[in-house]
Amino acid sequence: MKEITFEQLNKIEEEYFADKSATIARHAIAASDIAVAASSKDSVKEMDFNFDINIKTMAVSNQKASGRCWIFAACNVMRELIGKKIGAGTFKLSQSYIAFYDKLEKLNYALNALIETIDKDYDDRTVQFLVQSGIGDGGQWDMLVNVVKKYGICPKNAFVETFTSNNTRILNSLLNAEIRRFASESRVVLRKDGMDAVEALKDSYMKRFYRALISCYGIPPKNFDLKYTDDKNEYHVVRGFTPKSFFEKYIGKEIDEYVSCINAPTKSKPFMKSYTVKYLGNVADGKIVKHLNLPMERLKELILCQLKDNQIVWFGSDVASYGDRMRGVWNDQEFDFKSLLDLDIKMEKGESLDFRASAMNHAMCITGVGFDANGVPSKWKIENSWGDDRGYKGYFIMSASWFDQYTYQAVVNKKYLTKEELAAYEAEPVVLQPWDPMGSLAD
Repeated sequence: MKEITFEQLNKIEEEYFADKSATIARHAIAASDIAVAASSKDSVKEMDFNFDINIKTMAVSNQKASGRCWIFAACNVMRELIGKKIGAGTFKLSQSYIAFYDKLEKLNYALNALIETIDKDYDDRTVQFLVQSGIGDGGQWDMLVNVVKKYGICPKNAFVETFTSNNTRILNSLLNAEIRRFASESRVVLRKDGMDAVEALKDSYMKRFYRALISCYGIPPKNFDLKYTDDKNEYHVVRGFTPKSFFEKYIGKEIDEYVSCINAPTKSKPFMKSYTVKYLGNVADGKIVKHLNLPMERLKELILCQLKDNQIVWFGSDVASYGDRMRGVWNDQEFDFKSLLDLDIKMEKGESLDFRASAMNHAMCITGVGFDANGVPSKWKIENSWGDDRGYKGYFIMSASWFDQYTYQAVVNKKYLTKEELAAYEAEPVVLQPWDPMGSLAD
């Protein structure tokens, strides 16, 4: 291993101090944030909130200090469908209700996975992945489908937020500590008393998990009434719903019409094939998480088909790079780190996935698009779930180049797929390793 020498450092310093631009950069960064100093306004004029397709949607929500973006985005999709059916311009679903049962199912799924790998060494990579990852707030569209089809949905006023549902860090830490304790304890029990005793141990853990969730989230409703005011300002009450009957009446089989398409241009993931990720899921024996890999241009075509039908699109992207979160802008052309620090973080999209420079970490909804003079998308309007005090009343904008580089997934109605694409989606999926970046949104 080659060491750093003082001769090297002295030479670098000489070159640095001879470079006037480096001095300017040092002075600028001393008084401001690096991203602010690297900000370039050359293309800001192109990023206004006027769009050729601009779907009218309800007010933005706020996931607060939780990682429930995928649930919030899915509720935004479902509430628009419900709002049209009941004639209400404003309607709120309980994200906390879905999160409660997702958390419960993930805990069961995690313990099952640890039992399945109980004969492996503790330092086996899969075992280490399971115990290090534990469970989190994140998830995937197919995991959402599993929960709502099993447990239903309910209006927000039937199951309200609590402090913990909005601030999940401590609870997640405690639950994951318990998962790791189970991983250790179950192996001791197996050696001493056999697999039946391990299953009994798991049941005791699940009992405590369920009690803890009720204490932190509240008691999920068994029955409720639907109360709303329609677009004509007329008040309505529909009585006697269960969460399951409410889901069946207003969403039902419609949820099964949506499929996940991804753009993962890596050598290990050829296009026109479907993929799943091992140990990515929540409901045991539920629908597997499944993605159809497509070129970016085709993914955008499918998104546009759905937008043109006046329906918003759930999607997953990497929002960690090139963003101004207060202005609500993601635009890789607005930040010039290369000129400021001679650091170039840009990579080819496939390489950035392979080498973990980028991965999906946030789900939102696409609600609009702007075209250039040639009819090519130049910007995208995004419904976020970070409250209405940032962006344009909570709505964000993404440049075309940023969207192409950092958008990895979109959930679209399968009616837009060709016969070949649908066949590829429905084929037996390639099983990816648990740590594959296509599973990162569920972290």
